[in-house]
Formats: sequence, structure tokens, C-alpha cells
Amino acid sequence: MNTFTNIAKLDERVMDFGHGSLAVANAPRRSARAISRWTDFYELTKPRMNFLVLLTAMVGYYMAARGWADWPRLIHTLLGTALTAAGASVLNQYVEREYDGRMSRTAGRPLPAGRVAPLEALCYGVFLGAAGIVYLTLLVNPITSALGALTLASYVFVYTPLKRYTTLCTIIGAVPGAVPPLMGWTAVTGQLSPEAWALFGILFFWQMPHFLAIAILYQNDYAAGGFKMLPVVDDQLSSTGRQIVLYGMTLIPVSLIPTLLGMAGLGYFLAAILLGLGFLAVGALCAVSKDRLDARRLFVASIIYLPLLFAVMMIDKR
Repeated sequence: MNTFTNIAKLDERVMDFGHGSLAVANAPRRSARAISRWTDFYELTKPRMNFLVLLTAMVGYYMAARGWADWPRLIHTLLGTALTAAGASVLNQYVEREYDGRMSRTAGRPLPAGRVAPLEALCYGVFLGAAGIVYLTLLVNPITSALGALTLASYVFVYTPLKRYTTLCTIIGAVPGAVPPLMGWTAVTGQLSPEAWALFGILFFWQMPHFLAIAILYQNDYAAGGFKMLPVVDDQLSSTGRQIVLYGMTLIPVSLIPTLLGMAGLGYFLAAILLGLGFLAVGALCAVSKDRLDARRLFVASIIYLPLLFAVMMIDKR
């Protein structure tokens, strides 16, 4: 009897050991799934796009700052802006999840791919946006918080739905896209001034060739998703080309305003002219050729132009 009892106990220990081994073997899988989930939620915030938001907000802050006493607030400004922008990005993808699923460029995103549930994304986006607005109110100032709330609301509730109804969506979307430097400026000064609007104008007019280049590159994708981007409606890209040149030409005098307002010196003035002419030349080439390769060159030129322009402005700050 004792022999059978010992054998039974041995079998139990062997089975326990087996279950333990299985649990240990499954642990890396659970860990990998957890990491994947965190990655999906991180991806929903569009970190690459929002890096530009923080960069331009920081430019506005730097151009407004007049001494080291202003700098501790920068961290609060960037954190609150990052939360607000992340919330807007998540809510944008929540609204567009069905349409994103129709486009090869976005079908693999967490929502259309089914890796994140719509309700999860909705709650996540609302939490991030609300947290950012409250954070800016408490630790920066009300006007910066109001600008953040305006940016989120116009991006999610105006620009996002209009993308399916009118080609004017790009112009409308450029407005919230140009607000971050205003937020950086008001974080320091507590008011909107001509200098702040000069930064807004540069970013607004820069966005148009930038996003029209993207719309040309993904013309078929946008058509499949049902988005009324200008190149989707303008099959021959004639109107698209004219707008690229028009906004590129307008950007040059607008980019000179900081010198006229005493924000930057002659070095910036000359650099803005040279950079603007170079950007315009690439845009004109794209407008004439209507070729995807030239649209890609315009896109690359746009992401070179803006950081260089702002860098020179910051170096030559008055």
C-alpha cells in the first residue's frame, strides 16, 4: 500500500513539475504579448508626427524666452502638449478606423488590424487629451491650455470628418497643425502677439506643399479610403501643382516676417530667402512634372527646410 501511495505522490510531483515547466515556457509569450500591447498603444499616439508638434512648440518657447527663469516651465509645456497631441492622434484613428482599414498604408495600424478594441482607443484618447488640457491649465497657463483644447477639437471634430467631404480639408487641417508654436510662445508670455502669429504663418504655409506631396504619393490609397484629398479629385494634378507653387511662393515673404518684427537678424533673413527659393524650386519641379519621384523629392525637401529654417532663426535670435 505504501508503495502505491509513494508512486501516486511521485506522479503528482511529476505532473506539478510539468505544469510548472509549461508555465515557465509560456512566460516569454505572455511577456511578448504585453510588450506588443504597449507598442500598439504607443503607436496610436503617432509619435513620429507628434515629434514635429513638440519641436515647433519648443521653437515658439525659445523665441519667446528672455532668460533662464523661463526654462523650468518648458518641461511642463512639452509634456502637456505631448499628452494633448497624443490624445488627438488616438481619437483621429478611432474615428477613421474603418477607412484606415481600406488603405494599404494604414491597414496594419492597431485599430483596423484589430489589435486594439475601439472602446479601448476611445477611452485612451479621451484620457490623454483631457490629461494634457488639465496639465497645461494647472502647470502652464489657461491660454496655452485653451490653444491645446482648440487644436484637439478642430483636428478631431472638424478636420478629420471633412477629409471625406472636401478638398479644403488640407487647408483646414493646417490650422491646428500650426498652433503648437503659438502654445510655446504663450507658455512664456501668456499672450498672443504678432511674433507668435509669424511663427504660426510659417508653419501654416509650409504644411501645404508638405501635405500635398504626401497626398500625391498616396493618391490611390486616399482614393481607396474615401478621402477627398486634392490629388484624388484632381486626377491630372494641375490644381495640385498650382497650389504647391502658390503656397511655396507665399511662404517666402511670410518667413521673412520674424526679421521685420525684430525676432531674428539679417543672417536669418538671408537664409530664409535662400531656403525658400530652394523649397519653391523643388515644388515647381513637382508641379510641372506631376511625377511621384518629384513629389517624394518635395516631401524630403519639406522635412529638410523647416528644421533648417527654425534652427537658423534660433541661432540668430534677437
